[in-house]
Amino acid sequence: MSAANFPAPEVKPANPNFSSGPCSKRPGYSLANLRTETLGRSHRSALGAEALRRACEDTARILNLPEGYRVGIVPASDTGAMEMTMWSMLGPRPVDIFAWESFGKEWVNDVTKQLRLENVSLYQADYGKLPDFEQADASHDIIFTWNGTTSGVKVVDADWISDNRQGITICDATSAVFAMEMPWEKLDVVTFSWQKVLGGEGAHGVLILSPRAVERLESYTPPWPMPKIFRLTKGGNLNEGIFQGSTINTPSMLCVEDYLDALGWVESLGGLKACIAKSQANLDVIQRFVENHDWIQFLAETEDTVSNTSVCLTLDLEADQVKQIVKLLEQEKVAYDIGSYRDAPPGLRIWCGSTVEESDVQALMPWIEWAYQKVKAG
Repeated sequence: MSAANFPAPEVKPANPNFSSGPCSKRPGYSLANLRTETLGRSHRSALGAEALRRACEDTARILNLPEGYRVGIVPASDTGAMEMTMWSMLGPRPVDIFAWESFGKEWVNDVTKQLRLENVSLYQADYGKLPDFEQADASHDIIFTWNGTTSGVKVVDADWISDNRQGITICDATSAVFAMEMPWEKLDVVTFSWQKVLGGEGAHGVLILSPRAVERLESYTPPWPMPKIFRLTKGGNLNEGIFQGSTINTPSMLCVEDYLDALGWVESLGGLKACIAKSQANLDVIQRFVENHDWIQFLAETEDTVSNTSVCLTLDLEADQVKQIVKLLEQEKVAYDIGSYRDAPPGLRIWCGSTVEESDVQALMPWIEWAYQKVKAG
């Protein structure tokens, strides 16, 4: 069909924010909904500490964390949470790292070039694929990403992680927590940031520790200097305050209130399962579109590994033509920030977490087809 026979669709998404980070705010979001009593107050005051403690406790409750798992708020988003984990815990055992997209490869760089650990096994895969998890050694520490935000590829399950492991598992799950089922008993350290699935504000990370992770922290002292913002122990014991609302450095109380608002919204939906279902419904819309159009495909090579949050797509166009599509959709105020990540293959990346409405994804797809036909025709 020619471009002339493809008039612009009449319906636009009510919310064109499909960025993969920071992600769309929840439906109905308004700054007016946020509590302001904590603003201008010390985060160590009774009021500030209570808000921070509630953020930790509500996160644990909504995620149904196993008994003994701790939730802490740390600096520098998911990156900060991952790096303080690696600097604090790695060293006593060999390390297996599984990486298949940009951020996973950053953890490879940290371990091999910054910490300079020697006994490291790297298992890597190209965009769209997963590495061979069966190579994981139960006696080693394991680092992996649950969902590749820049590749649109997610881990299917954690059956490959031994229940009798001697090492600890460190999982970067920033685009998975609150959107995918997490096998907590298999995971000793989990990190995420508010700015992803819950559409929170940036600069803060969340660190979840299992009892096994706490044991590692209390039994091992790294040989390298530790910056203050990385220190999770005091006098050889876990700094419990971090997991009870006493953050390492001063947090933004406005961001904390924003996060509490997001958690309240999750509960109003019906909790974690409702969040996951909403995200999956968004992916289903794109799945049907891909099935009916042979010029667009998922970057993920197998259906069971397609992410339901950061959905990455390739098109049968040149890289500059894909950029034209992205520009057209932004000019039409249909979709913002949906170009693929700078290191990823050219394509589209559409956020489908639960803060995005299914009706907006449905409205977006005809516009993608319109832009494709327009660019294809030149």
